[in-house]
Amino acid sequence: MADDPSDPQTAQRALTAAHLYYVQERTMEAIARELRTSRSTVSRLLAHARATGIVDIRVRSPFDAPRRLEDDIAERFGVTAHVVPVTDDATEVESLDRVAAAAAHLLHDLVQTDMTVGVAWGSTTAAVSRRLVPKPVRGTAFVQLNGSGNTHTTGLLYASEILRRFAAAFGGSAQQFPVPAFFDDPRTRSAMWRERSTRRILALQETMDIVVFSTGAAASTVPSHVYTGGYLEARDLEALARERVVGDVATVFYRADGSSTGIALNDRATGPAFEVLRRVPRRVCIVSGVSKLASLRGALAAGLVTDLVVDDATARALQSSGDAE
Repeated sequence: MADDPSDPQTAQRALTAAHLYYVQERTMEAIARELRTSRSTVSRLLAHARATGIVDIRVRSPFDAPRRLEDDIAERFGVTAHVVPVTDDATEVESLDRVAAAAAHLLHDLVQTDMTVGVAWGSTTAAVSRRLVPKPVRGTAFVQLNGSGNTHTTGLLYASEILRRFAAAFGGSAQQFPVPAFFDDPRTRSAMWRERSTRRILALQETMDIVVFSTGAAASTVPSHVYTGGYLEARDLEALARERVVGDVATVFYRADGSSTGIALNDRATGPAFEVLRRVPRRVCIVSGVSKLASLRGALAAGLVTDLVVDDATARALQSSGDAE
């Protein structure tokens, strides 16, 4: 009878098979004899071990280029960089998937018991949520960073699905933020922020141990959801252009120098203020695509990033833009 992936006995057999194969370097035929099963079952057990995080396979490049890039970015910007090799012929979607997979493995290491993890919704975090490696931890809460509703949709399904995947992968709870992405009037936001249900989410955000986000950019080849999902009207985009905005984090906008004050749309936004984000110990920014370079540089200038997961082409462009200064 085939092994049931949800059966604890299957997990134990997968652990045994993985230890024999990866640590003791036994052949699959020898493992099959020891476990009194078939070679194909051993292969399925090893696949189960990889899929559930029992085995974490990492590839270390023998070449120095990615490490030099990481070291250079760390020195210039004061962040820990994780540069993901992507072939030159890869599409933007393929690049995003590979960067998302690398970010998922980093989060597997970072997320621990009794943490509060903030998650911004968007195309990039959605990709990461689909590549998460299961790691059950106790008492960890995943909190939505910003509202997702607009005049066309509540946005709850989109944002909650991302949160649900994070919570399911780590065995934690999902804490939604059921407010619009932008209020029509700053006074409405001020009133809503006094409500006890809203204050509960804001209080959770004040205790975050990790925050996971990407940078939004209107010109991104893989479009940022906030710019394509009906959240911004033409007059909003015109105002952002006048204010020289280069990107956003959780629908809070900033300029190339990292400044965010004086941008009118921020008075109506529901994402956390940058001073809240800067207090979070680990701030994981995930970026794929050179078209996001300006927004990435702005986020770095704003001091929003401690850990950067980025494709190698964008990392090289970031390095070159620093050289040009």
